[in-house]
Amino acid sequence: MLSVYEGFFSGGARIVHSDVVLGLAEGGQSHQVLSIHGEVRREATRQRMQDDACYRALTAGGVGVTSLGRSAGLVDGALAANVFSGPELADTARAMAGADVILSLKEQPLALLNQAGLPRRPVVVGLHRSDPENQGPALDELKAAIADGTVVACVCCAESTRAAYEAAGIPAGLLQVIPNGVDLLRFRPDPAARLAFRASLGIAGAAPVVVFAARYAAMKNVPLLLAAARAWLAREGGGHVVMCGAGMTEENPALRADIETAFGKAPGPADRVHLLGVRHDMQAVYAGADVVALTSVSGEAAPLCLIEGMMCGAVPVTTDVGDSASIVEGLGFVTPPDPAAIALAWTAALSARTDLGPALELSRERFSRTRMIAAYAALLDGVGRRTSCSRA
Repeated sequence: MLSVYEGFFSGGARIVHSDVVLGLAEGGQSHQVLSIHGEVRREATRQRMQDDACYRALTAGGVGVTSLGRSAGLVDGALAANVFSGPELADTARAMAGADVILSLKEQPLALLNQAGLPRRPVVVGLHRSDPENQGPALDELKAAIADGTVVACVCCAESTRAAYEAAGIPAGLLQVIPNGVDLLRFRPDPAARLAFRASLGIAGAAPVVVFAARYAAMKNVPLLLAAARAWLAREGGGHVVMCGAGMTEENPALRADIETAFGKAPGPADRVHLLGVRHDMQAVYAGADVVALTSVSGEAAPLCLIEGMMCGAVPVTTDVGDSASIVEGLGFVTPPDPAAIALAWTAALSARTDLGPALELSRERFSRTRMIAAYAALLDGVGRRTSCSRA
């Protein structure tokens, strides 16, 4: 198998896909990864492939990773240039030649895979958003690859993804839902990690903590999160809000402006907002939290932050976007995109945390990485068998 990535940069889709590749490799399949970009600049953060946690996990697990070496400043909805040099196409052809099946992480790499003259291999595309119309030319690339028979299946991480792509004109027969899962050995309640994480930030063990794990992007609605944080922190005198992800740093001028708009320049509640940037120990961050928050307005499908946070014991509070409402049903709270309502829901989540503990524990199998990888393996094995039969 060969997986093709647009690049290695912070985001739930890359975490899920890389975990799937690792799990399939652990199960005996042979996997390689080709990345179009060697580094990107997104969310006011330079992100090099070699520094990325997914890259490190893949290579440590014996999965070979190569890159065409491109460097780009990508933004939401942007597609890497669909003009490739001769050497880039030659490198791609060599990588594809040894594969029986190609996995495309989202539809953007199809700009490369649709190039004429490359080896013809069946392609399975992983779809991880619920707004295909906002993916620039990528939707057209997907339709073109389906029309010429290259794409043989699309894996949707959520029912909202399946519905959105079907509405956008993707044949229903190609769309299969495999819900996201996480490593339950890694993401679990951990009292020691909880105390250590809080101590590292100077947060008291009993203080209420809300974590917001997201990249700095318009779809995440950071201003809404900060407006809710202001209302909540004013009421919860000992509370703290932790923000982590690409762009969630003091070095991001847009985020600094958002914080000033929400809190003003005077010290006070804003001092209890912690900006941590990209973290590679999210299990500790979630274990240290009481609530995991999501304020997105669009694009989400099956947000990984909600699943990872819940599995670590944090109560989810989310806007109704993608499959979020069904993911947290009976386990957390869904709010309208209103800061006062969100702040009240955070307080309600704190009060309900003990009562929701048993339900969160019982939900673990539903969100298992093992279940997710087994479903991917069955799909890819079927594609591989059909390919072998057609060649015979």
